Amino acid sequence: MTGTRPGGPRLTQPGASEAAANAARNAAKARAALTAWLARPLTSLHIVLGVFGLLTLLGLVMVLSASSVESFEQVGSSYSVFRRQLLFCLGGLVVFWVGMRIPPKVLRALAPAMLIGAVLLLVAVLVPGIGQVRGGARSWFVVGPISIQPAEIAKVALALWGAHVLAARQRVLGNWRQLLSPLLPVSLVIFTLIVVEPDLGTSVSLAIVVYALLFFAGAPVRLLAALTLGGAVGAVVLGFSAGYRQSRIMSFLSPNASDPLGAAYQAKQALYSLADGGLFGVGLGQGRAKWSYLPNAHNDFIYAIIGEELGMVGAIAVLVLFGLLAYVGLRIATRNLDPWIRMVAGTLTVFTVSQAGINIGYVVGLLPVTGVTLPLISAGGTSIWVTMFLMGVLANAARHEPESVAALRSQGPGKFGRLLRLPAPEVYRPPTRRRGGGRASTPKRDRPSARGTRSAPVAERRRAAPERGSRSTRRGTT
Repeated sequence: MTGTRPGGPRLTQPGASEAAANAARNAAKARAALTAWLARPLTSLHIVLGVFGLLTLLGLVMVLSASSVESFEQVGSSYSVFRRQLLFCLGGLVVFWVGMRIPPKVLRALAPAMLIGAVLLLVAVLVPGIGQVRGGARSWFVVGPISIQPAEIAKVALALWGAHVLAARQRVLGNWRQLLSPLLPVSLVIFTLIVVEPDLGTSVSLAIVVYALLFFAGAPVRLLAALTLGGAVGAVVLGFSAGYRQSRIMSFLSPNASDPLGAAYQAKQALYSLADGGLFGVGLGQGRAKWSYLPNAHNDFIYAIIGEELGMVGAIAVLVLFGLLAYVGLRIATRNLDPWIRMVAGTLTVFTVSQAGINIGYVVGLLPVTGVTLPLISAGGTSIWVTMFLMGVLANAARHEPESVAALRSQGPGKFGRLLRLPAPEVYRPPTRRRGGGRASTPKRDRPSARGTRSAPVAERRRAAPERGSRSTRRGTT
């Protein structure tokens, strides 16, 4: 309360200004602590590991909840799908360790072989009797209880190989032909093989990989705009080229006029699940949509189960985790000196986050249904292995930030590094420039630079200048 004293100044409520000052001081301390933590050399690695662990644990919990009814109906046990997903995650942890441990030079050298192998798998899966048809697409290899989707492998292989090609062609980024000559034809071959399956959702993810590669390579804006326009036109053509795709698009454009039991059934049931969840949800395991109301509840539409059982709070928590992944991935890309690591980190981050955005977008009704899974959360073997591998590569890129390299080489790998037997990251050596076919100059070890090193003749002249000055001085004094 406020008041006045006769003949005196205006009085304020005691303690109000002190409370505001304390709040301001606490906020300043929190900002200072956050800034200091973000400035630590291994912060990027810790964020990647934290997000990876939280998304994986959340995925296991939600797969158990979303698949329990269907599992019991099919095999008499509520844990059959969960046990399979748990085994996939355990195997994925090994793949994650490999991605984090393998040196970037070795991974870059293996990129061409990985791409060739992925293309051969895409060709083999189209052969009747070898590839299996699921969901209307011949895109699976089935070996006992394990299902492998080569299109998921092809996206990561294209990202690694494309970054390798573009890193070697950074001097010709302004020349469209030289920039696109190896990347675009290979991408079109992979794109065609995926469309023939047919798998429109994966082809959209592949287009995002190519676009992200060119963006992080520094391609001209005109080229990116032309590719954006061409990709939009191609998506429209492919969307209306098949009957089931056209029905999905029309149900998205006219939800009230579409058949609620036809093409719009999954989308409407997902919205009903989100609406039932409210703010805090109906409780973990208490959702009703998984009781044969929502098909693929533990795969493509698991985000609807999260919204129903954990409410808006749980749904926003998932968005925050993927937003944090986007932040740390772009942070790693901007802080690395190696152009190949920079392009790989940025491309894999954009690919993963955009895939999550597409999945969440069609679950909440902002996009047509495409069948893209939610990374690290949806059930599936190939998807979880590929995503864990690229998360391992992202953690590896975080360990190769200049500050991280200096800390790990000077202070040791720490308990986590010793436990996983992680080698010390290598210092980035920028490629040397050759002139007239002569020997390349040796880069300075104490000051790595992304622009290369000073040429040998200039360095020799600068070293010789003090010697000439000292000799002339001696002549003047004798």
